[in-house]
Amino acid sequence: MPDRPVEEFWFLSPQERGNPASDIDRRRGDGRAWTEGNLVVPLVHGATYFRRLHEELRTLGPGDRVFFTDWRSDADQQLAPGGPTVGEVLVELVGRGVDVRGLLWRSHSDRASFSAQENQRVGARLNAAGGEALLDQRVRRGGSHHAKTVVVRRPDRPADDLAFVGGIDLCHGRRDDAAHLGDPQQQPMDRRYRPRAPWHDAALELRGPAVGDVQASFVERWDDPHPLDRRTPYRALVQRAARMPRHPKPLPEPLPEPTGSGPHAVQVLRTYGAKRPGYPFAPHGERSIARAYEKAFARARSSIYVEDQYLWSDLVAGGLARALRRSPDLTVVVVVPRYPDADGALSGPPNRIGQLEAMRVLEEAAPGRVGVFDLENAAGTPIYVHAKVCVIDDVWVTIGSDNFNRRSWTHDTELTCAVVDSTLDERAPRDPGGRGDGARRLARDLRLQLWGEHLGRDADDPALLHPGDGLTLFQDAARALDAWHDGGRRGPRPAGQVRGHRPAPVSRVQRLWAEPLHRLVYDPDGRPLAVRRRRGREV
Repeated sequence: MPDRPVEEFWFLSPQERGNPASDIDRRRGDGRAWTEGNLVVPLVHGATYFRRLHEELRTLGPGDRVFFTDWRSDADQQLAPGGPTVGEVLVELVGRGVDVRGLLWRSHSDRASFSAQENQRVGARLNAAGGEALLDQRVRRGGSHHAKTVVVRRPDRPADDLAFVGGIDLCHGRRDDAAHLGDPQQQPMDRRYRPRAPWHDAALELRGPAVGDVQASFVERWDDPHPLDRRTPYRALVQRAARMPRHPKPLPEPLPEPTGSGPHAVQVLRTYGAKRPGYPFAPHGERSIARAYEKAFARARSSIYVEDQYLWSDLVAGGLARALRRSPDLTVVVVVPRYPDADGALSGPPNRIGQLEAMRVLEEAAPGRVGVFDLENAAGTPIYVHAKVCVIDDVWVTIGSDNFNRRSWTHDTELTCAVVDSTLDERAPRDPGGRGDGARRLARDLRLQLWGEHLGRDADDPALLHPGDGLTLFQDAARALDAWHDGGRRGPRPAGQVRGHRPAPVSRVQRLWAEPLHRLVYDPDGRPLAVRRRRGREV
C-alpha cells in the first residue's frame, strides 16, 4: 500500500482546487478538501432516485429543512406511478412546517426548447405555499445552473441528515428503470427515441460530513448578493407577474455540521464560470471538476469507464489521450446516447461535431484501446444516456451533474462527488491499477451493476471482475447485437444493450457553420482569457 493515504493520490488538495475564495474546504479547519466517515449509496435509474427521495421527504416535519437546486423542474412530474407530483410534495412539505428553499435556473424560453415556463410554475407554486424558490440567472452569459442537488436536514434527528447529488432533474422524462420503457411523462426528444424515450441516469445518496459540503455550496449560491437576473423591462414584468422574489430571504441559522461513521471519503467538486461580476465565492471561477478528472486520469493504469451524455471537446479528449499515451495497458470504455436529444438539420451537426473530434483524438492516441458504445432496450429503441458516471481502476468514482464537455468543466454551474471507499475488495484482481491502491468495494460494485445491465449478464458474473477486460466484453457484445440487426433480426436476440457507436458524419460544408456554433454556443469556454491563451490545456 502507498505510504500516504490513498485519498491524497486521487483527491485534490485545497490548493489544487484552485479557488481560495470559497469556504468549502477552509471551514472544516483540517487542511483537507474532502471528508471521511460518509455513507454513500449509488442510485441507478431515475425511478430508484425518485422513490428514495419521496421516502425521505414524506418523513419530514416542523423545523426540518430542504434545500434543492435544479436545471429543470416540472410541477406535475410524478415521483411514483400515480403520484404524488413534485409540486404536490413541495407544497405539502411547506404545509407541514418544513423550511423549503429552491434555486432553479431561470432558463431560456420554452420556444427555444428550454424550461423557463416550467421552472417558473414550480417556483410560483412553492412561493405561494410559503416556501421560497428563486429563478436564478447569476451565471456567465449564455450559461446555465446545471447542478441537481437536494439537501435534507433534521435539527432533531441529525443522524438522518442526507443529500442527493447526481444528474437527475425533477422533471419529465427521468422516471425510468432497468426495463427502459421510458417515463410516461415525456419531454421533447429526437423522434428516434419514440414517444417514451428510454432513459439511463444515476445519482448518489450521501450521509455524513459530505452533506455539509453540498449544503455549503448551496449557501454560497443563495447568499450571492448580485441580482438574480440581468434586468430588462420585459423580464421585470414577467418576474412580477409570477410573483417571484427579487432578492432571497436570509437562510435560517446554520445547524451543526453533519457527522457520520461510514467507510467512504467524498470530495465535492464544482464548476463556476469566470464572469463579470464574479461570484463572491469564486471570483475567477472554479474548475475543480476538470482538475479532479485530470488528476485521476493521470493515475489511471488499467481502466477508465465513462457514461456520459456528450463526450465533447479537445479539453476532455486531451486529458484522456494523455492518460492513454502514459499507460500502455490502459483501456477506455465510453457509453453515450446513440443520437443527440435534438438531431435536426440545424441542431444535429453542432451536437455531433465535438464528439466526432473527441473520438478521433482518442483513437489516434491509442488505436484499439478505446471503445465508444451506445445502448438500446429489448425492443431496439435507443436508450438516452443521461448518466454522468466515471469509474477508474475500481478505486475512484464520480457521479454528478457535469458532462464530459468544455461547457460543464468551465462554463456552467455544476456539482459532482468523487468517492473513494476505504473498504478493500478481496475479489481478484485485488489491485487492477498495480499501484498498491487496491480495488475498492463501492467502485467495483457500481461498475459491476452497470456492466451487468448493459452486457445482459449477472452482476456477480466472474467474467466482469477485471476492469481491464471491459473493452473486449463490450466489443463482443456490440458485434453480436450489430450483426443480429444487420442480419434482419433473425433468430434469438443476443444478450445485452450494447451497440457500436457510429455518429453520423458532418460534411465539409456543414463544418463551416457547425464548428463555430459548437464552440461558441453549444460548448463554450468559461475559463479566464489568460488561461484560454495557454493552448487550452490548463484548467
